Amino acid sequence: MTEQRLVLRHCGLIDPGDIATWCARGGFHGLERARELVSTQVVEVVKQSGLRGRGGAGFPVGLKWDMASKAPGSEKYVLCNADEGEPGTFKDRYILEHDPFTLIEGIAIACYAVGARSAYIYVRNEYHHLLDGLRQALRQAQRTRDLGCRIEVWEGAGAYVCGEESALMESLEGRRGEPRFRPPFPPAQGLWGKPTIIDNVETLMNIPQILAQGAAWFSGLGTEQSKGTKVFSVSGDVQRPGVYELIMGTPLRELVEELSGATSVKMVQVGGASGRVVPAARLDTPLAFETVLGAGSIIVYNDTRDALDVSLQTMEFFVEECCGKCTPCREGTLVMTETLERIQRGQGREQDLSNLLDLAETMGLTSLCGLGQAASNCFVDTLQHFGEEYRGRLGAF
Repeated sequence: MTEQRLVLRHCGLIDPGDIATWCARGGFHGLERARELVSTQVVEVVKQSGLRGRGGAGFPVGLKWDMASKAPGSEKYVLCNADEGEPGTFKDRYILEHDPFTLIEGIAIACYAVGARSAYIYVRNEYHHLLDGLRQALRQAQRTRDLGCRIEVWEGAGAYVCGEESALMESLEGRRGEPRFRPPFPPAQGLWGKPTIIDNVETLMNIPQILAQGAAWFSGLGTEQSKGTKVFSVSGDVQRPGVYELIMGTPLRELVEELSGATSVKMVQVGGASGRVVPAARLDTPLAFETVLGAGSIIVYNDTRDALDVSLQTMEFFVEECCGKCTPCREGTLVMTETLERIQRGQGREQDLSNLLDLAETMGLTSLCGLGQAASNCFVDTLQHFGEEYRGRLGAF
């Protein structure tokens, strides 16, 4: 199995501190192509490509851009979400380190398409060491070409919830990072009440090539519902952890066993803490939006790992990162953690498992944002596939 490096095509082949090395490999060709079209045509190209957001939700990018471009008002914004807080995800960090110029080009095209004059790259606090390089790349890009917009790098304060788009906007506006009630949605009323599109790093990296190569080229890659490639960050019980890029629809087994060198696989957590758990028996599952995908985190666990321990560790993470705004998440994650701890000590009851499943369903239906809605995924999946490891610890009560 070999990679198909499209998003990562420049990584390792250019000097991220010297824009001339990037320009020599066709840099700005996508922006030039975009400016040969009117803005509505650029939006249409992105729509026809079938590109969907790579941050986890998979919303059609062209549809989002179309809504923002048609929204009334002359003041609009483009936000690049580089708040990569999902456990096990480090692909965007790799991109920022090795090819910041293509990201800047993608942002410039997005601004042109929706009529925005200002853009922000929101970088997580833990990536503070990347800020100087990113700002240097931005200065070089501005000196080399008229980007048509003002792009500013903004550092977050280190909250997982700010990876959620409305909490990110709250943070940018100087408030506590908490999700907003929706509607209205960002393309209609986002940053400072103005039409806003928010795309993550990997999503925007696809834009220049789509404009340069055409929508048909991009839509010819992948599956019916998942076009193009996906970048994955692989960690855990593997011989070759790292960042890989594959055509959408590639079986999980090829990434985990052939590329990453995992053996004796028990389960794989796909999409980070909020993602799904795939048991070894289902490693041939295609990596696509219609099956299992998420933000690109792949955490591999071998047969020495305990499913209950993994579930508890994941839930402890959500308790730590919960913003506390809505009751289902604030109270639900805490109750789930306390119950799992009791089961781990051998003091649980059979009724606890059914209660946790009811609680998981309630959290999924009523939590304000994706954190609470997906917090129970690891528990639900590990109970389904490895239920004996839970029931074997239940006490005789």
